[in-house]
Amino acid sequence: MDLVDAYAFPLPIAVISELLGVPYEDRDQVRIWSHAFVTDSTLDGESKARAGQDWFAYLVALIEEKRSAPGPDLLSALIEESQDNDRLDPQELISMVFLLMLAGHETTVSLIGNAVYALLRHPEQLERLRADPALLPGAVEEVLRYESPVHIPSRRVTLERVTIGDVEIPAGQFVHFSLSAVNRDGNKYPDPARFDITRDARGHLAFGHGIHFCVGAPLARMEGEIALRKLLERYPRLELGAQDPSFSRRTSMLVYSLKSLPVSFSTATSAPA
Repeated sequence: MDLVDAYAFPLPIAVISELLGVPYEDRDQVRIWSHAFVTDSTLDGESKARAGQDWFAYLVALIEEKRSAPGPDLLSALIEESQDNDRLDPQELISMVFLLMLAGHETTVSLIGNAVYALLRHPEQLERLRADPALLPGAVEEVLRYESPVHIPSRRVTLERVTIGDVEIPAGQFVHFSLSAVNRDGNKYPDPARFDITRDARGHLAFGHGIHFCVGAPLARMEGEIALRKLLERYPRLELGAQDPSFSRRTSMLVYSLKSLPVSFSTATSAPA
C-alpha cells in the first residue's frame, strides 16, 4: 500500500475535520486545495491563487452554514465567540479557520510519513521500539527533530540590523530560516545526523518557539504516537516497498513530506515458509 494515501493522510484530516465540523464529503477537496496552496511549489501563481480563492469561498459558505445551524464543533464555538464577545472580526475568523484546517492536517501527515520512513530505514531503531513501546513518545520527538515536518516556516522581517556569525543582515529584510538545519545543530545534539529514538530530543524547534509555538503541538504529538503504535501493533512485519521513496519528496519550501511511501506488510508474526 501507499502509506501516505492509505494511512498518514486519512487520520489527521479526519481528526481536524471532526473538530471543526467539516463535512465528510468535503475532505478530499480540502486536501486538493491544501496541496495546491502549500505543498506543490511547481504550480504557477495563478493556480495557487485560484485554489486560495476557491478555499476562501468554501470557508465563507461553511461559516454561514454553521452560523445558521451551529453544531458541537470548534467552528461553531469560534463563531459564537466572535458574535458574543467581538473577539474575531469576519476576516480574522476565516483566517483562523483556514490556518487550523491547513496546519491541522498537512504537518501531521508529514510527521507520520516521515516517522515510518525513518524507522524503516533504521531497522535497529524499529526493533528497539517494537521491543519497548514506552520509547514511543521519545521516538516521536526524535522524528520531529530529525525530519521536521515543517522545513522553512513563514518568513520573518528584521526590525533592526542583525549579525549572525559572520553575516550581517540589514534592517527591513525578509529572512528565511530552516528548521531542518537548526534541529541538527551539533552544539545542541551530539552526532545530529544520527537517528536515535533514545536520544533526549527535547528543545527542538519543529513546533516553533515563543509566541510562534504551534497551538496544535499536543494534538500532533498524540496523533503521531497513536498512528505509530497502532501500525506497529497491527503489522508485526512492515517493510519498504520495492520502490524507494527517497526521491519522492513534495516540492515545497514549507512542508518536508513524502508524496508517497510504498510499503509491504503482513499481520503474520513470522515470515512465511
